[in-house]
Amino acid sequence: LPGQSIKAIKNVTINEPFFQGHFPNQPVMPGMLILEALAQTGGVLVSKSLDGPLGDRIFMFTGVEKAKFRKPVIPGDQLLLHCFDFKRRMALCKMRAEASVAGVIVAEAELSAAVVDGAALS
Repeated sequence: LPGQSIKAIKNVTINEPFFQGHFPNQPVMPGMLILEALAQTGGVLVSKSLDGPLGDRIFMFTGVEKAKFRKPVIPGDQLLLHCFDFKRRMALCKMRAEASVAGVIVAEAELSAAVVDGAALS
C-alpha cells in the first residue's frame, strides 16, 4: 500500500567485493548487509511518508530487534526486500522487514528509525 509498505529488489552477484573474504570457496552474503539493504528500503518508505521533501532533515536508522537469519544468500540469488506494517509517531518510525529469495524468507527483523533536523547533529 502506498505510504505503508515498499518492496525492492537486490540482485546478488559474485562480483560483490564482500564475497572475496566471506567466505573463500563458500560465498555467503553477510547478514549485516542484508539488514542494511532492508534499512535502505525502509528509508525510502520513511521519506515517502513525510509531508513534503526531506530537505535538511536526515533519516537515521536507530534500531533493529528480533533479527533472524534463516537461510544463506549466495551469488545468483535475487533478494526481494519488503518493509511493511509501517507506523510513524512524530519523528519516530517502526516497521517490519523481510528479505526473501524465490518466495522463501531468508531474513527478517523489526526496524526503527528517526527523521531528525540535520542542524541538530552539529
